[in-house]
Amino acid sequence: MNQTTKLRALLRSDGMVTAPGAYDGLTAMLVAQAGFPAVYMTGAGTSVAHGYPDFGLLTETEMVANAARMVRAIDVPLVADADTGYGNELNVIRTVQDYERAGVAGIHIEDQVSPKRCGHLDDKELVPREDWIAKIRAAVDARRDPDFVVIARTDSRAVIGFEEAVSRSNAALEAGADMAFLEAPQTLEEVAAVPKLVRGPCLLNVVWGGKTPDIDLRDAEKFGYKLAIVPGLLFKATIGACDDALAALKATHKHPEPRRGMTVRDAFNRAGASEWDVFRTKYRDVTIAKAAE
Repeated sequence: MNQTTKLRALLRSDGMVTAPGAYDGLTAMLVAQAGFPAVYMTGAGTSVAHGYPDFGLLTETEMVANAARMVRAIDVPLVADADTGYGNELNVIRTVQDYERAGVAGIHIEDQVSPKRCGHLDDKELVPREDWIAKIRAAVDARRDPDFVVIARTDSRAVIGFEEAVSRSNAALEAGADMAFLEAPQTLEEVAAVPKLVRGPCLLNVVWGGKTPDIDLRDAEKFGYKLAIVPGLLFKATIGACDDALAALKATHKHPEPRRGMTVRDAFNRAGASEWDVFRTKYRDVTIAKAAE
């Protein structure tokens, strides 16, 4: 079963899929190793990993290349941030085709102007509704695998209001999107209302310290969400862990003990070293190998 079909099956099953955010091959592997059924390629984390803020500064090819590396590292579906689609409908067609070729199971495309900004920052700007809906139609039409998931993200809650955000979400679903991503509802009442008012599957973006109140994912599942992404979890944890390790090195002039006493071999094994080591001798002639000993 390919990854698009796996994702479709997950979304059709009972309950909600939780996809923590990753930004490179290692963090994608860690999410999968932790037992989560899907991984989310965070645009914010990808931007930060490239040394930029989440201001839409990465190109389509940089984002797709990062997604391809992550897909190769895991055996669960990857859902990826595709920002604004990187242009008009023509660019969206290429974006869908490139992500699909990379093995990504689904993407979301938003209605911000380009360059965009993180959905939980102020002063966002939107494109006209019809311009965004045209991109959604193009994305749906461009996919070659019918199981490739097209998610329509609207940032209109912060700019025009909750009612318009719901209206745009429903318009995108009517245009063929598989799921609606109403970004940054601002109260728990709004969070609970989205799956009731939006006429199709809904995604919840869980951002600690963002515009949306903190929520227990079990409650989000009860509200009716089908997919929850947690984009900032790992890249913010990484920044904190790196700050702590560097401060300890600077203060003590010694290599601080890694968490859980992780050795070099332990670290490499998390990236598959033990599996790769088998190939060192697997294809050698056993007789010649023994004679050489």
